[in-house]
Amino acid sequence: MDSFESLLNRVQHCTLCASHLSDEPRPVVQIQPSAKLLIIGQAPGRKVHETGIPFNDASGERLRQWLGINANIFYDKNRVAIVPMGFCYPGKGKSGDLPPRPECIPTWHAQLLSHLKELKLTLLIGQYAQHYYLPTPAPTLTENVQNWRQFGPKLLPLPHPSPRNNIWLKRNLWFEQELVPELRKRVATALDLT
Repeated sequence: MDSFESLLNRVQHCTLCASHLSDEPRPVVQIQPSAKLLIIGQAPGRKVHETGIPFNDASGERLRQWLGINANIFYDKNRVAIVPMGFCYPGKGKSGDLPPRPECIPTWHAQLLSHLKELKLTLLIGQYAQHYYLPTPAPTLTENVQNWRQFGPKLLPLPHPSPRNNIWLKRNLWFEQELVPELRKRVATALDLT
């Protein structure tokens, strides 16, 4: 079995789906075996692709607000792992970014996640992560997030924090009233912030 450092190096230099991307591959992951919190999102957007820093955009600002943590904690790779469904920016589609490339999941996810022995909480952001990782995913993201209580204390489905989801958030006020306070509690406990 690869050492973690060797595995991470291979991930960071992966070009598996280069022929399907509009830009050069630039895998964006943040992970160390000591991480207690795992965030599985969709794929890097344009700004994240350019900077190489996960959630370095308006989505990240909202996500950190939901989690109740600052950027210093969020970007501490020894505490917070960020492993998107697709590691590279997939390019632009007709109504936003294209879906995450499917190659990363079977190639890298199990190998990377097997090193997270200290993990206390996993957040599944968006429909792609929820469809793949929830034990019994519902047909819609809204149903998955509404059913958050059924997934136990170590797994939480969340909507994407993108500004594109402002309408969803206005239609689902229960999310910020009920789930966000519980999310903050669980994050604080997982990261020993209490």
